[in-house]
Amino acid sequence: MTKLSVNINKIATLRNSRGGNTPDLLKVACDVQTFGGQGITIHPRPDQRHIRYQDAYDLVRVVTTEYNIEGNPIPEFIDLVLKIKPTQVTLVPDAVDAITSNAGWDTVKHKDFLKEMIAEFHRNDIRTSVFVDPVLKMIEGAKNTGTDRIELYTESFAKEYEAGNKAGIDPYVKAAKLAGDLCLGVNAGHDLSLQNIAFFAQNIPSLLEVSIGHALITESLYLGLENVIQLYLQKLEN
Repeated sequence: MTKLSVNINKIATLRNSRGGNTPDLLKVACDVQTFGGQGITIHPRPDQRHIRYQDAYDLVRVVTTEYNIEGNPIPEFIDLVLKIKPTQVTLVPDAVDAITSNAGWDTVKHKDFLKEMIAEFHRNDIRTSVFVDPVLKMIEGAKNTGTDRIELYTESFAKEYEAGNKAGIDPYVKAAKLAGDLCLGVNAGHDLSLQNIAFFAQNIPSLLEVSIGHALITESLYLGLENVIQLYLQKLEN
């Protein structure tokens, strides 16, 4: 079964919009895990507009499943990850002012940089994942960085699926198969939702983990968090 890691950035966004501590980020993280979520994902950004660096430290006390920290490996991010030592670090090439992640790594162009970063995280016993587009050349490049896993950037799939084009999954199937041949684990994330997650999970070979935040939190406003977690788990069952 594919693991579900819940990105709680949007909870922090809501909290920050009013100040104070409502909703309580740590309580939500606990609830997500109580309701069956198999991991907690955060993506701190330099402006701390949602997850704050202090949140990343505070969450260590309550995350009992897998702890995945995503972000661009700028010095502040690297220091944060090395101090916390989460289960997994996912390297994402987002610009400082990016609203959300919008592209995967060019793993050929940035091979040496990624290789250096990944080696440092491995020295600290942190599993690594590299955010990539479903491009075979980039999958091969990821292998050469020494990463443990890739995370497939799924925005393109989500848009094609919404438009009724199920063939939009084909590049992801090919990318996942190549990753498997190269002994790379496969994660996925971005714009996955209750509408498309079952189709995606059923077609991607050896999908280890999905990281879902925006859609899951939005759906939870209508359906309730516990119910939404269970619905995702049901759809991810083989």
